[in-house]
Amino acid sequence: MLMRKSLAIILTMTVITAGACKSGNRKGHALSDSHSVDTGKAVISFASLEHDFGRVSEGEKVGCIFSFTNTGTSDLILTNATTSCGCTVPKYDRNPIAPGSQGSVEVVFDTGGRNGIQTKSITVNSNAAVPVVLLQIKAEVIPKDK
Repeated sequence: MLMRKSLAIILTMTVITAGACKSGNRKGHALSDSHSVDTGKAVISFASLEHDFGRVSEGEKVGCIFSFTNTGTSDLILTNATTSCGCTVPKYDRNPIAPGSQGSVEVVFDTGGRNGIQTKSITVNSNAAVPVVLLQIKAEVIPKDK
């Protein structure tokens, strides 16, 4: 009988102790209900994903700027910008873009040796929530008279 009472007391103490630990109500300690820390996420929001140069003459170098805003809650870092063709060269901001700030990707298209409808893509990689964005340029290259 004594053993049952001891076991009952030990069990009761264990339940009370476990409950106090879970609630976080220890004197001198302020614990939040959440144990995870939200570090935020960058979000890249482009004003436009496409640019159409229209009709251009063969041999021209034409360019455009794709502007974006970091609409997230942490710094945005562009890690790479690649193109589908060597005739298209991207330049991009390499410094972190703070939340609410703007950046850009500049694209230059060399029409030399090209003619007809041209469509080129630019792949932008970053630490954003959606880490890959595809931009596109278009042009109708009119051949030079020979």
